[in-house]
Amino acid sequence: MRFTSLLVSSLFLLLQMIPAHAMPAFARYYKQQYGYMPSCHACHTEGGGTPLNNYGKAFKDNGKNLAALTKIANLDSDGDGIANAIEAQAKANPADKKSVPNKTGDWLDLASLIPKEVQALFPQIRAWLPKDAVLTAADIATAKTMGANLSAADENTIYIPVQNQRPAGTALIFPAQYQGKTFFLLMSTDKQLKISQIKVMNAKDVPAAKSSTVYNKLVGVPAQSVPAPSTKDLDAAITQAVKNAGVLLYVRLKGA
Repeated sequence: MRFTSLLVSSLFLLLQMIPAHAMPAFARYYKQQYGYMPSCHACHTEGGGTPLNNYGKAFKDNGKNLAALTKIANLDSDGDGIANAIEAQAKANPADKKSVPNKTGDWLDLASLIPKEVQALFPQIRAWLPKDAVLTAADIATAKTMGANLSAADENTIYIPVQNQRPAGTALIFPAQYQGKTFFLLMSTDKQLKISQIKVMNAKDVPAAKSSTVYNKLVGVPAQSVPAPSTKDLDAAITQAVKNAGVLLYVRLKGA
């Protein structure tokens, strides 16, 4: 009971914090370059953890650092005829051809920061707190003792639904790897961090992931206590990805 109270308290503390101090590397570089924090849609198709869009791919291919933003500044990643840097400077989304300097759209609004698939898991929720989870060296070391090998590449966005000014759970989109191919999963938890649902978001490269029965076996398990897989099949790859995501939730929210 004390352990559960700690997690709920940690979640509640997030509501008292301004999340801008904890941004994944790309957002930090983007803010340094252009003066404001972007939404995940600058690099991802449907928000943090989903596949990269053309701007995100260009950033990755050019080194995933501050210099990469300069290297791709003159590209037109969304094909709207306007260079990336010009759009970014005008607070338009360089990854969306519908977002241009004189009509930037709502990509920086809080509601647009929450992927539609995440919102669908909490249909009664109208307020959200997106928490960018940056992994410190201590987080990575703690995760390893819990059976999860995390690195800075696993930094992600935790979506926290808020009801009556209190957290109602969490959601996280994250990648899984199987035989060198990547697919994406969406996991939600209740406010005690017990897994409530796992959905396949994008498995075009691993279609068999859609029919796995392992998801139901993990529902109800505390996110930080997902058992380590003992095989090397697809179910094991899914389980390890869920375990990594669960431990990420735990180390970031417990340490908040």
